[in-house]
Amino acid sequence: MAITTISSIFKVSFLMTLLSGLWPDQETSVTVFPPTCNRIECPSFETIEVGNGYEIRKYNSTVWVSTSPIQDISLVEATRTGFLQLFDYIQGKNYYKEKIEMTGPVITEVSPSDGPLCESSFVVSFFVPKKNQANPAPAKGLHIQKWKPTYVAIRQFSGFVNDYEIGVEAAALEASIAGTIWSAAIDKNRGTESSSVYTVAQYNSPFEFKNRVNEIWMLFDLEK
Repeated sequence: MAITTISSIFKVSFLMTLLSGLWPDQETSVTVFPPTCNRIECPSFETIEVGNGYEIRKYNSTVWVSTSPIQDISLVEATRTGFLQLFDYIQGKNYYKEKIEMTGPVITEVSPSDGPLCESSFVVSFFVPKKNQANPAPAKGLHIQKWKPTYVAIRQFSGFVNDYEIGVEAAALEASIAGTIWSAAIDKNRGTESSSVYTVAQYNSPFEFKNRVNEIWMLFDLEK
């Protein structure tokens, strides 16, 4: 299903959620620690608040290697395209010819298009292990992102990511935080040119069928 359709699903689902109060009335646990992070390195974070259907985290400064924007109508296909580039990178296809350990999650920043049947823009990123962060290997077609401490509103969901579900899950997160201080901060962050509507974090390889953990992320800053 096209990501533009997902964008429409997101808007419709968000409106219906606000009118019905369906998701906000449920006590949804979002504190499951991804089992994958017991085996591979993941970015560290502090839990700021666990709310009704959402969690607020503060991530420490992190370093990511990211693809150039990928134009596609499907998040699933764009993530696959980006991951193949990043897999080559960690296998040594970089200017240092350095093999890099796998980490989690792989994240896809989503910047939906406005028009029907138009391609959206996706940036797929790999978390750089701490031992490589001081001097991350550059590579053709990829760039390094250095995040300052960042706040993230998250919602977890299980199973394999599909283009329909992400719109519904993103709408559920949006509805859960509606009316909170976090919602205002996210809206302000979206006013910047570099912001995306949401990010999809995936912790598992395609060959894992049990204990799959995915997250919708909405990033924001808090003014001091």
